[in-house]
Amino acid sequence: MDYTIIDAHSHLWLNQDTIVNGLPVRTIDRGRSIFLGEERQMLPPFMIDGRNSAEVFLSNMDYAQVSAAVVTQEFIDGNQNEYLADVVKRYPDRFFVFGMCEFRKPGFLPDAKELIARGFRGLAIPAHRLPLGDDRVWLNSSEMMEMFKYMEKHGIILSITLADGALQVPEMEDVISECPDLKIAIGHFGMVTMPDWMEQIKLARHKNVMIESGGITWLFNSEFYPFDGAVRAIRKAADAVGMDKLMWGSDYPRTITAITYRMSYDFIIKSPLMTTDEKRAFLGENAKRFYGFKNLIELPYIKNMSE
Repeated sequence: MDYTIIDAHSHLWLNQDTIVNGLPVRTIDRGRSIFLGEERQMLPPFMIDGRNSAEVFLSNMDYAQVSAAVVTQEFIDGNQNEYLADVVKRYPDRFFVFGMCEFRKPGFLPDAKELIARGFRGLAIPAHRLPLGDDRVWLNSSEMMEMFKYMEKHGIILSITLADGALQVPEMEDVISECPDLKIAIGHFGMVTMPDWMEQIKLARHKNVMIESGGITWLFNSEFYPFDGAVRAIRKAADAVGMDKLMWGSDYPRTITAITYRMSYDFIIKSPLMTTDEKRAFLGENAKRFYGFKNLIELPYIKNMSE
């Protein structure tokens, strides 16, 4: 393959067992979970034990010729710090993992510092699931700002997914202004199918802010493969901030309940709307530079039985 592929947004867990907004998220069977009051197909149905393990992901990565992956975290999966610390220890050249604290209530700063001391090179905030009502958790609160300055000082990367539209953009502008050297990856391509999504994209005009496309095939699921609307959105974002500020992400494993893992990026390779150099940058080179991946594996193409 002429491309180095790096997945800038994925998830791993051994078991889901948590509470979000007072409702359970819990692994059951056949790839399904109880998700906020209803049964959902969380994993492909052949993953019958509910384990979304690094080894299964590596098999998918090898098959799809994806050299490395960034593993972020989400409250709906529960805290996966212990498992991810073990994953990156066993597979240091294949994964960059993010730690996560309980950001929904005050007092998280000591835990964040402990994760950094343990060797986590990034912290993830699922900011779209923070309280946004009367008990709102502000991204520019004093405790958040203290943590961000500590991360900036120690070279720790922030992975953050924002609420739909521009709701949290002014807070992020404050964070970026106070911490201009803090490296930030904004997820879900700014929630691209929602109003005002470009306001999130425009944050990447700042030097250390990147945008990753985790979940873009989910957001354009109603359109489905080959996701022409998604490619046009990537093109629009690139015209605004430059292709060098954008990274491909799959949102594995949730998105592969509908498509294969390879399909989550090959619609980019097949698109006539991006040049070869733009595809190389978007699919891997930008993430390689931003996350500092080294010793990337080269993966051969293995023919399918159907070929």
